[in-house]
Amino acid sequence: MSMSEANNISGSVSEFILLGFPCRREIQILLFVIFSLIYLLTLMGNTSIICAVWSSRKLHTPMYILLANFSFLEICYVSSDVPKMLANIISQTKSISYAGCLLQFYFFFSMCAAEGYFLSAMSFDRFLAICRPLRYPTIMTYHLCARLVVFCWVGGFLSILMPAVLMSQVPFCGPNIIDHFFCDLGPLLALSCAPVPKTTLTCATVSSLIIFITFLYILGSYSLVLRAVLRVPAGSGRNKAFSTCASHFLVVSLFYGSVMVMYVSPGSRSHPGTQKFVTLFYCMATPFFNPLIYSLRNKDMKDALKKVLGAPSKEITKNKET
Repeated sequence: MSMSEANNISGSVSEFILLGFPCRREIQILLFVIFSLIYLLTLMGNTSIICAVWSSRKLHTPMYILLANFSFLEICYVSSDVPKMLANIISQTKSISYAGCLLQFYFFFSMCAAEGYFLSAMSFDRFLAICRPLRYPTIMTYHLCARLVVFCWVGGFLSILMPAVLMSQVPFCGPNIIDHFFCDLGPLLALSCAPVPKTTLTCATVSSLIIFITFLYILGSYSLVLRAVLRVPAGSGRNKAFSTCASHFLVVSLFYGSVMVMYVSPGSRSHPGTQKFVTLFYCMATPFFNPLIYSLRNKDMKDALKKVLGAPSKEITKNKET
C-alpha cells in the first residue's frame, strides 16, 4: 500500500483502545487505589513546594524559582497521562479519541523535554553556586533566571512540535488497540498501516538529541561540581554540598536511565509489560520522589513548608521559649 493510498483511508480510525493493565477486576481496583494515592501525593508535594517558595521571601532566589517551576512542571507532567489512565482502569470502554491521543502524545513528550531542560538549568545554577561562588550573584540574576524559565517551557513545546505534526500525518486504518496505558510513541508507530521511515527517523533523532545533549551537559556540570566539592576541606559544608549534588544526580540518573531505554530507539519493540513498567517509573515515580529529594533535605525549604502547613519551625519555637 502506498502512502497516498493509506492517507485516503487514515480517517477510518476515530479512536484508540488503551488496554492499560489487563487483569482481574480485583487487581484493577487495587491498582486504581495505589495509582490514585501516588498521584494525589505527587500533586500535594509539588504544590506545597510552589506555595512555600511563593510565600517565603527568603526563597525568592534563582535556585528556588527554578525549583518552583520544576514542581509546577511535574504537576503538568504527571497530569498529562495519569488521570486518563485512572479513568480507563475502572472503565469498560478504555477508549481515547484520535485527537485526544495526539494531544496526549504532544503534551506528555513536551513536558518530558521541558523536564530535561529544567534539569539542565538547575545543574547550571548549582555549577555557578559551587564552582563560581563569587561571580554567582552577578551571573545568575533574576533576569537570566527568568530567561532560563521561559526557554525551558517554550523549548519543551517547540521541540516536540515537529514530531507531533508528523504523527498527525501517520495513516491509521487498521487495528486501533494500543497495548499501553497512554498514547506512547512506539505503540502508535506500530499501528501505522504503511511504513513511515521519515517519521520514525525524525522522532528518533529529536528524542536522541534532547536526551543526550541535556544528559551530557548535566553530567559535565555535576562532574565539575563534584571536583570542586572534593577540594573543600572536610566538614559540614563539604558534606552538605556533596549530599545535595548526590541527591540531584540520583534524580537525573533515574529519569534519564528509564527514558533512554524507551525512546532512543522508538521503533524498537520490547515486551509490553516492560514498556509499561519503565514508563510508570519515570512518569509517576520520579515526580513523586522529586519533592522529597530536592526539597525536604533543605533546611530553608523545610522551614517554609512548616509555615505553609501551619507547623511551627524550630526557630519560631525557640523565640517563643525565650
